[in-house]
Amino acid sequence: MKKAIALLAAITMVVGSLAGCGESGSDSSTETGNAEQTSDSTSGDASGKTEITFWHYMSEDKEGKYVNEAVDEFNNSQDKIHVTAQYLPREELMKQYTIGVVSGELPDCGMVDNPDHNSYASMGVFEDITELYDSWEDANFMEGSINSCYYDEKLYGLPWGNNCLGLFYNKELLDAAGVEVPTTWSELEDACEKLTTDSCRGLAISAIGNEEGTFQYMPWLLSSGGDVNDLTSNGSKESMSYLYSLIEKGYVSKECVNWTQADIEKQFASGQAAMMINGPWQFSGLEADAPDLDYGVAKVPKADDGEYASVLGGENVAICSGANVEAGWTFLTWITSKEKSQEICKSIGRFSPRSDVDLQEMFADDPLNAVFAEVMPSAQSRGPSPDWPEISAAIYTAQQEVFSGQKDVDTAMVDAQAKIDELNAE
Repeated sequence: MKKAIALLAAITMVVGSLAGCGESGSDSSTETGNAEQTSDSTSGDASGKTEITFWHYMSEDKEGKYVNEAVDEFNNSQDKIHVTAQYLPREELMKQYTIGVVSGELPDCGMVDNPDHNSYASMGVFEDITELYDSWEDANFMEGSINSCYYDEKLYGLPWGNNCLGLFYNKELLDAAGVEVPTTWSELEDACEKLTTDSCRGLAISAIGNEEGTFQYMPWLLSSGGDVNDLTSNGSKESMSYLYSLIEKGYVSKECVNWTQADIEKQFASGQAAMMINGPWQFSGLEADAPDLDYGVAKVPKADDGEYASVLGGENVAICSGANVEAGWTFLTWITSKEKSQEICKSIGRFSPRSDVDLQEMFADDPLNAVFAEVMPSAQSRGPSPDWPEISAAIYTAQQEVFSGQKDVDTAMVDAQAKIDELNAE
């Protein structure tokens, strides 16, 4: 029943997408990119090989070049399969999956943000690879990572690269204020009080109204003992109240409801925030924006009576419905093998989801990434649930309502819980 409802929703989204394109009067290929605007990995002679396509959303000027290098290496490593890598911006790629499940025009393999995997699997976008996985001798993934690929007790993909969140701090500003790196919520609030000035906030977070906002909120929710399925619990409300108190006191900018994680990197790099919550994918941005900045990374501070918590981010890869399953499986198991996973993930600022890769050893010479490597094995997934996009929307909407002063914490959390309860009842 759920799958039928999801497919009906997909059809509705397709109609809306097509109507929007027709009325906009703009060239969508120049604004957001589309399946025709691609970057092909075509080195070597593809003649006589089985041709398959791989859609991804890794930006060409950053991680995408390493994706293309890996695809080229695969193409040159054997003489049976040729993969063409195609880049689409993330939102466009997700829309094309929704359209493709109706039209039948899907790639052979594709990338998906791990919290969205269940949703697209429930629509029928991805192939069931349970039997292939069960017979794969090299299968060895962290529990949280592989669980994000399961839907209705069947496997619809493989983990590809993981990340999580940490606390970035400006060493010079903390030293000047006589502040130790905070480890608890009380310590963080005290640090923010000493670090906040007319030109600098103590902490920068992203509370934007999309998945990034939910992603950033999750460590606080989990550390307080809260739960996405029980937003009215004391722990859940405590986490939201705590963050709102930082905004009320001026330690966190009210503009956080409009900031992406890339935006808060700019705040931190420019010295307008002494600390920020962000992930290892921002290292390259900080190197470009503030090459002389002396900063460190620590775990996200925990609730005073709670535990350290972080949330699983990153990407999965899957074989799409109606694709060449044999060729797709050969490619996916190659790029997620122990050797390739470690190599590719390190190059693109991700952590291997494989349990047979020693993350501490992998980043032994990198103290910044070593912090994330320590957190990674216990990072919790968002969901997994085919309803995660709607659950996430309920959470980030509540956060926006509270932080902007539209609703008090109790009202916003009760309203969000009602939306989630309705989803769970379907």
